[in-house]
Amino acid sequence: MLVASAYPNHDRPLWNLPGGRQHEGELLTDALQREFAEETGLRISVGALLYVSESYDGDTHFTNATFHVESDGEARLPQHDAHVVALEWVPLSEVERRLTVGVVREPLLSYLRGESCRYFGYAEAGISIAFAD
Repeated sequence: MLVASAYPNHDRPLWNLPGGRQHEGELLTDALQREFAEETGLRISVGALLYVSESYDGDTHFTNATFHVESDGEARLPQHDAHVVALEWVPLSEVERRLTVGVVREPLLSYLRGESCRYFGYAEAGISIAFAD
């Protein structure tokens, strides 16, 4: 599942994996469950940690942990969040084309190809994201 999110500093939405930022005192798995529910309406169970990636957007350090998740629900767009504008189950053959941000695309494609690397580090993200909040 990929989620398209609108950002103030981008002309068009960017496709990404569902997820987001942790709240203070929140565990990664709790943040993932909350973000999935907020962005897709899905209640998920969190499985194995698949890989970790980190990057810098200027002085801001981002660490991303990507987990296997499962759900048997029906995904739906959030009603009270203009940030998420589309969500879609994307065939694996379309993932590379849909994900335009390299620090998201490259680790995911590496994992999907079965490569053994589970850590990806980028000194420069190559993209800047302005969050509305």
